Amino acid sequence: MRFFETKFLEEANKFISELKDPKIRKKILYNIDLAEQTNDPKLFKKLQNDIWEFRIKYTGFQIRLLAFWDKTDNKEILVIATHGFIKKVDKIPANEIDRAIKLRKKYYNNK
Repeated sequence: MRFFETKFLEEANKFISELKDPKIRKKILYNIDLAEQTNDPKLFKKLQNDIWEFRIKYTGFQIRLLAFWDKTDNKEILVIATHGFIKKVDKIPANEIDRAIKLRKKYYNNK
């Protein structure tokens, strides 16, 4: 059973495709698939302003994909991944959350 389905905005796809190590890309997709099935807060966690993060750890890298819920379509429960980055500090930088909020606004304006 899936709790939700994930769609990727162009920025998220670009981030994943530009990662050099195919094992990292595979791990990201594996963790997202697992989060969709388990709804585990270790994999998918709420941050602030209704922005969530997919959490991926791989060989010392802390990779984050920020996302939001799109509940406008009653048929599917969608999570929209906005963009990704490699986390270098403990807290999620405010500019990354701001970027996710801007991408969410753009998504709804284009919908």
